[in-house]
This record gives sequence, C-alpha cells and structure tokens, in this order.
Amino acid sequence: MKSIKKPLFVLFHFLMLCLLPLKITSSPRTQAEALIKWKNSLSPLPLPLASWSLSNLNNFCNWTAIACHTIGTVSEINLSGTYLTGSLAHFDFSSFPDLTRLDLNSNKFSGSIPPAIGNLSKLAHLDLGTNSFEDEIPSEIGQLMELQYLSLFSNSLNGTIPNQLSNLQKVWYLDLGANYFSSLDSSKFSSMPSLTHLSLIFNSLQSEFPEFITHCRNLTHLDLSFNSLTGLIPESVFTNLDKLECFNLTSNQFQGPLSPSISKLSKLKELRLGNNHFAGPIPQEMGLISELRILELYNSSFQGKIPSSIGRLKKLEKLDLHTNFLSFSIPPELGLCTNLTYLALAGNSLTGALPLSLSNLTKLTDLGFSENLLSGYISPYLIANWTDLISLQLQHNNLTGNIPAEIGLLKKLNILFLYKNCLSGSIPPEIGNLKDLTELDLSENQFRGPIPLTVWNLKKLKTLYLFYNNFSGTLPPEIGNMTSLTTFDINTNQLYGQLPETIAQLYNLTTFSVFSNNFSGSISSDFGKYSPSLSYVSFSDNSFSGELPPELCSGLALENITVDYNHFTGSLPECLRNCAKLSRVRFDGNQFTGYITNAFGVHPNLDFLTLSDNQFVGQLSPEWGECGNLTNLEMGRNRISGKIPVELAKLPQLHVLSLSSNHLSGEILIELGNLSLLYKLNLSRNDLTGEIPRSLGNLSELQVLDLSENKFTGNIPKELSNCEKLMSLDLSNNNLSGEIPPELGNLISLQYLLDLSSNSLSGTIPQNLQSF
Repeated sequence: MKSIKKPLFVLFHFLMLCLLPLKITSSPRTQAEALIKWKNSLSPLPLPLASWSLSNLNNFCNWTAIACHTIGTVSEINLSGTYLTGSLAHFDFSSFPDLTRLDLNSNKFSGSIPPAIGNLSKLAHLDLGTNSFEDEIPSEIGQLMELQYLSLFSNSLNGTIPNQLSNLQKVWYLDLGANYFSSLDSSKFSSMPSLTHLSLIFNSLQSEFPEFITHCRNLTHLDLSFNSLTGLIPESVFTNLDKLECFNLTSNQFQGPLSPSISKLSKLKELRLGNNHFAGPIPQEMGLISELRILELYNSSFQGKIPSSIGRLKKLEKLDLHTNFLSFSIPPELGLCTNLTYLALAGNSLTGALPLSLSNLTKLTDLGFSENLLSGYISPYLIANWTDLISLQLQHNNLTGNIPAEIGLLKKLNILFLYKNCLSGSIPPEIGNLKDLTELDLSENQFRGPIPLTVWNLKKLKTLYLFYNNFSGTLPPEIGNMTSLTTFDINTNQLYGQLPETIAQLYNLTTFSVFSNNFSGSISSDFGKYSPSLSYVSFSDNSFSGELPPELCSGLALENITVDYNHFTGSLPECLRNCAKLSRVRFDGNQFTGYITNAFGVHPNLDFLTLSDNQFVGQLSPEWGECGNLTNLEMGRNRISGKIPVELAKLPQLHVLSLSSNHLSGEILIELGNLSLLYKLNLSRNDLTGEIPRSLGNLSELQVLDLSENKFTGNIPKELSNCEKLMSLDLSNNNLSGEIPPELGNLISLQYLLDLSSNSLSGTIPQNLQSF
C-alpha cells in the first residue's frame, strides 16, 4: 500500500509544479533581439540607435540609452529627448522583467500604451511624457507595485483616469497633466500615502474637488489648474494637507468664499487660485502663512479691502489680485513686503493715493495698478526707489500732476503705460534715459508742449501712443532713428508743420496715425516703400497736400487707410488695387482725380469705403459686387458716370449706399430692393430716369431715402409705406406725377424730412402729411 502512495504523491507534486507560472528568463541576447526588433519598427530608422546591433552584442551594456545590472541584463532604458517616431506596439515588455527605469520623455511616440506594460513588475521610474500617446491609460499600470515615479504629461490620453493607479502605494511623483482626461471616479481611489507631487494640470476634468486627494497627507505639490472643477474647496484640504508647499487651482470654476482655515496650510510657498469664481473677502488669516512667496487670487469676485495682514508676508515675491471687486485704498502695510518683485492690483475699484510706503519695495520689477479709481499725483519719492522696474502700468485711473523727472532713473524699464489719466504738464526730457523702453503709452491725458527731442532717441521703442493730448510743435528728422517702431499714433493733438522725410526709414512700421492735427505739406514720396508690413495709415483731418506716396502700399499689407479732409491731389496709388486685405478706406474731402473704374480690385474684407467730395471720373466697377462684406459705399460729389451696376445689389451687408451728385444715368435697379440691411440710400443729383421701383418698399431697415434732383417719372410707389423706419424722404425736383399715396401718412417715424416739391403731383395732400 505504501508503495502505491509514493508514486501518486510524486505525480501529484509534479502536476502542481506544472500549474505554477513559469519564470520568464531573459538573456542579454534575447533582450538585444527584442530591442532591435522594436528599433526596426520605428520609422524612419533612428540614427541615435546605430549602436543597437547584434554585431555589437559584446558591448550590449554600452548601447546608447541602455544600462545594465551586474548580471548583464537591462536595468534602464533612457531615450529621453531623442525625438524618435513610432509606437510601443512592437516593444516586447516580457523580455525585460528586471527593468527598473523606462524614460521615453520628449519623443514623437504615438498610439496606445500597451497593457503589457504591466509586466514590468520591478519598474520604479516610468516617464512617457511629452509624446503623442492616445486612448485611455491601461489599468495594468496599476500592477507596477514598485513604481515610484510616473509621468504621462503632455500626451493625447483621454477618458477616465483609472482608479487602479491608487494601487501604486510607493509612487511619490504622479503627473498626468496636459492630456484630455474628462473624469476620475474619486470614490474608487484609495489614499496614496507616499504621494508628494500630484499634477493633473490642463485636462478636462469635470467634478468637485477629488475627495481622495484629501487623504494623501504627504502631498507637498498639488496642481489641478486648467480644468473645469467646481464647488467649494473642502475643509479637509486645510486640515489634512498641512505639508503642502505648492497649491495650484488656477483656471477652474471653484466658487464660494475662501475659508479662513487656509491659514492651516502654514508651509505654503505658492498659492495660486486665480481665474475662478471665488467671492467674498480675502481672509485676514492669509497673513499667517509666513512662508508664502507667491499669492495669486486674480480674476475672481473677491470683494472688500485688501487685508492689511498681507504686510506680514515678509517672504512674498509675487502678489496678483488683479480683476476682482476689491475697493477702498491700497493698504500701506504692503510696503512691508520688501521682497516683492511683482505686484498686480489692476482691474479693481481701489481708491485714494499711491501709499508712500510702497517706496520700500525696491525689488519691484512689475507694477500694475491700472483700471482702478486711484487719484493724486505720482510721487518722485516712489519713482526714485523703483529702479529695478521693467513694467510700470498705472493707466486708466484718475492720477493728476506731472510725470516726475525721476522717471529717468528707471533705466531697466521696458513698458511705461500712463494712459487714460488726468496727467498734465510736459513730458520730462529725462524719459530719453529709458534706453530699453519698448512700449510707451501716454495717450488720453492733458499733456502739452512739444514732444522732447530725447524721445526720438529711444531706438528700441516698438509702440508709441501719444494721442488725445495737447502736444504742439513739429516732428523732427530724428524720428527716423526709431527703426524698431511698429506703431506710431499721435492723433488728436496740436502738432503742425511737415512730416519729416525720415519717416520713410521706419522699416518695421505697421501702424502710422497722425489724424486730427495741424500738419501740412506733402508726404515723403518714399513713405511705405521700405515698410512692407504697413497695414494702418491715417492722415485724416489735417492740411496735407500733394499726391499720396506711390508706394504707400507696395507691401500689399494695407488694411486701413484714411486720408479724408485734406488737400491731396492726383491719382490714387496703383498698388491699392492689389491690397487684398483692405477693410476700411476713406479718401473723402480731398481733390483726388483720375479714373475710379479700375482703381480698386476685389477686397473680400472691405467693409467701409468713402470717396466722396473728390473729382473722380469713370464708371462704377462691377467688381464692387465681389466685396461681400461691404457695409458703407459712399462716392457722392464726384464726376462718375454710367449706369449703376447690378452687382451692387449683391452686397448683402450693405447699410449705406450714397452716390449723390454725380453723372449717373439709367434707371434705379429693381434689385436694390434685395438689400435688406440698407438704412441709407442717396442717389440724388444725378441723371437717373424711369420710375421709382416698387421693390424699394422691401427695405425694412431704410431710414433715409434721397432721390431728389433726378429725372424720375411715374407715380410715387405706395410700397414705400412699408419702410416703417423711414425718417427722411426726399423725392423733390423730379418729374413725378399722380397723387401722393395716402399710405405714406402711416410712416410715423417720418419726422425729420419729407420733401416732394418741384414735381407734377396732383390731388390732395394726405391729412397725416399736412403738418410737414
């Protein structure tokens, strides 16, 4: 009996062994073959992996990106930043059972992450960031129990974040940011006690604050910014996550008041809560977070005072509270935050003067107090102590007084915005010391006197706005020194004289605006010739004369040109015809001559054109019908002849059509009745004949209709009574006959002008019109 049991026992033991999983064995050769097979699947064949060859097997552990254990098998694959293209579909994960590090960061891998990645049971470091992997995260990653570092940052992964990731109890670094994840089931996540760094930035997560995070008590870095998370910040965040040093919820939809318990996060160095829907006051307890370096609460709905307790934050380097509903004055205690380099309080309702205590902020590089209700003057004492400033923005307030001469001490300044205040006096010449200045805007103030010569030596200046002031004097030739200038706008001042020839040297110019001044003389014939990006030009409301520069638009970038109400003569520049981006054109009120027929081409973006009050001849071009965005077409008081082209009736956006005082002939197009948005039609003082089309009654938006001083015959169409918004109707000085339609008496808006005189009308005047 015993002899029978022994063989059975051996057989049973053998069968049990067969059921056990076989240990995967890998040799350097099998691993080399697996790597080469994967390499060959990449396209194009990667040059950085030239050492991956069986002929180089003896140096296997010296292959590019490979590190080995002492037994000669692969321990690490580090291909970070080698810009490889391909996928992981042909990567044999089972051949690398002892792999501890896989780093494919910053390549061009795409496709899915294979579930077989779960076979890398000893993996401690996995970085697949900055690639183009897609689909969902395989739940098998949750089997990598030795994993400590996991980054899938910046891919195209989507779907739900698998709760199996919370099985990775050794992970201290987890970055799933910059993907397309839409959800995570927080209730199925367990706490991750080793986690110190968690980033889910730039996804599409839609939920309340993920509850499992509040149980990850060792977190020091938490970034949930740029998602669509909603609701309140749970109190458990403040009580459980007391090791947090960086807390970022920027650009979500969190709401409600900010709890005073936030002071329990006493180790915080960075608190970024901007661009949410928080409301209520900023807690005074904020001043208890003594390690704080960065505090961002911008673009929310915080109200009330800026807490004076913020002055206790001696290590604070950045304070950004812009675009809220904060009011009252700026607390002088801010001057105690002497490490501040960035201070932004713009877009609130702050009042009062700039506290002199802010002069203590000698490290400031960026100061933004714009769009408030601040008043008083800019103290020289403040300016003199802000010598590290790169950007000073005080625009859109009620500041008064002069710009202090001490402004010249801010030699690092790139941006100086003081526009929309009540500043007065002259610009101090010391402003010319700001050699690094790239943007200067002093517009919409009460400055007077000449523009200092020193301004024209700011060779790095790209934008100069001085409009809506009372500057006087002339522009010197030195303006040609400002070769970096892209935008020059000095409109609405009292400047005079001739523009210097050197404006033609402004090679980078895109915008040149001098309208509403007292300039005279001709424009340099080379203006625009060397400025290929010139897109906006305005000479309007001056006393310029001579011809427009022939190469004004030679770069074909011109979009807006307004030269109305000057004394320009001659023909229009030929290059206009080829400026496909034209959107706004005003040549009215000059003495231009030449044929208008071919002066323009097809301009699909053109919405406003007026050529009135000139001496143009020729006929209207049918090409106007291809300018489908045209809203205003005004060519009155010229010498244009011929018929109105039917193509004008194909302009669906047309609001104003004014062709008065020309030599147009023929009949009014019936098709004009299709211009459903037209509110002004002026064809007066021409040689038009025939009957007034009944189709004009279809113009339901029409407010002004002037057909006077033509040769129209027939009856006044009763259909005009359908133009219920008509305010002015002038049909005088024609050959109209018959009775006045009584229906016109129903035009209750017709209160500005009704003139039917000098016709051959008969019958009685309708009772409702007798008051005219």
